[in-house]
Amino acid sequence: MSHLTYLEASVVGLIQGVTELFPISSLGHNVLIPALIGGSWASDLSVAKAESPYLAYIVGLHVATAIALLVYFWQDWIRIIKGFFTSIRDRRVETADQKLAWMIILATIPVGLVGLAFEHEFRVLFGKPIRAAIFLLVNGVIMYAGEKFRSRASLKADAELAESRERASRPGERASGSAEHGPGGPGERGTGYGQAERIAASHASGQRAVRQLEHSHALRADERLAMAGYLQAVVIGCAQILALLAGISRDGVTMVAGMARGLSREDAARFAFLLATPVILAAGVLKYNDLIDKGRGIYGPILVGSILSGLGAYVSVRFLVKYFQTRTLTPFAIYCVLAGLGSIIYLSVK
Repeated sequence: MSHLTYLEASVVGLIQGVTELFPISSLGHNVLIPALIGGSWASDLSVAKAESPYLAYIVGLHVATAIALLVYFWQDWIRIIKGFFTSIRDRRVETADQKLAWMIILATIPVGLVGLAFEHEFRVLFGKPIRAAIFLLVNGVIMYAGEKFRSRASLKADAELAESRERASRPGERASGSAEHGPGGPGERGTGYGQAERIAASHASGQRAVRQLEHSHALRADERLAMAGYLQAVVIGCAQILALLAGISRDGVTMVAGMARGLSREDAARFAFLLATPVILAAGVLKYNDLIDKGRGIYGPILVGSILSGLGAYVSVRFLVKYFQTRTLTPFAIYCVLAGLGSIIYLSVK
């Protein structure tokens, strides 16, 4: 891999970090952009070549992306990992953290098995630019349909979250979705934001208050996710298999599957990000040796690309976690349809 320039590495690294979390397909963009630019980019940066060093570089960037996700969700992952080990120690699964840990494991198994067995076939068959453009268009249609035909349970979950936020914003009034009582009364935990969060915020200031509120919201969200159950987690996790096709977004299809199974948009996004972390990290680790062997002489560009990928991923996840609290997948769906259709036309007449 002797033809990776700093410019190519920088562009690919930044695109990887941003598009891995934005629901617009990182692999699809990393297949399409070199083909659209043409010239040395098209020859140097091809994932369809046998034992493609460019693919090893892309997957190597996943390590930086996964690190960014771990940094952002570090408190959550400490709880989840602790929940996993305590469930092993106690030989039972009771708490929300324990349940969520096993939900993530079960949801990751299907895509892991399919990826290990058919990664080469997916890359060779669907790593062509024109096919990536087609699947990018399909990705947009999937997300648009997912928003247009959302389940009643998902819409209801959104309404309950909006109502609990509104109540929490009123001084002196207890939100119905506090840790002790959910919208349905005692025993329904974790469906909103309550007095405890407001009290915590009142004793903090500035960024500390924001971080405490984010942590409290994360706890409530994980309690809601744990209530979804293992079967729902597996069904949602299976949607990640589609992301092995260049042009299909892992986070996009996982969110659509989550909303179809009754999750609020916000919780579907959170579960998608949590599920992405072990998958992205595993993909990077599996290709690490290839990256080292085929990256001799260009470690500088690889380092620059990795740094940009990690920074792009961190900024993206911070933005998207807040974005999906109130906004939809529709803008991303429209972008994917237009970008996919435009790429199909351009590549066909090129």
